[in-house]
Amino acid sequence: MADAPLIHLAGVVKKYQALRPLRIAEFSVSRQDRIVLSGFDAMAAEMFVYLVTGAALADEGEVVIAGRNTREIETDTEWLASLDRFGIVTHRAVLLESTSVAANLALPITVAIDPMSPETRARVDADAADVRLPADKLDGPAHALSPAERLRLHLARAVSSGPELLMLEHPTGTLNDPAESIAFGETLRALSQKRGFGFVAISEDATFAKASGARRSRLNPATGKIGGGGLFGLFG
Repeated sequence: MADAPLIHLAGVVKKYQALRPLRIAEFSVSRQDRIVLSGFDAMAAEMFVYLVTGAALADEGEVVIAGRNTREIETDTEWLASLDRFGIVTHRAVLLESTSVAANLALPITVAIDPMSPETRARVDADAADVRLPADKLDGPAHALSPAERLRLHLARAVSSGPELLMLEHPTGTLNDPAESIAFGETLRALSQKRGFGFVAISEDATFAKASGARRSRLNPATGKIGGGGLFGLFG
């Protein structure tokens, strides 16, 4: 039996601080899908995530998550339950820069980080290993990490709670070395297979997209149509 969509958007129009609204004619994602989407700038990517997570409602059209329209979510408890399905990798996420990397990794799990229990530290170490964050960086401050290492920290935090689907906003945008983009794509691919989550990555980075092994599609901002072919050949 085919996996039912976790996300389904139809006829969506959302106005925000841009020259034209975000339009998505139709888009469906199952729990096991692995997709890289292009055609979104940074603000459009942020708004897309807000719509999917229910942090914003569409001006027109429907956003349905696990069979439920986000317009039907009435309480904070219901919203948080829906939000728990998703892990989000975004450079907008706040890190405690002077605090250890290990403590930043532990915060999505517990507020008891000083001292950290042996059980929490073991989980932190395992998460760091899975995203290939060097072990010798864990006890140093977050501000000492390179851009590639910061990205892996964001990834580890996003997957720590066991999401059904990961959403990534231009993850490799801060990386200048194509080899780092490839390495991150390979890590994401391996981690999604190991932990069994799907992902939707919004990115214009062709090397990352190819390394991730994801299906690649592009948004036409004027029409809201998402599909492959044509301009998508830019991914190689």
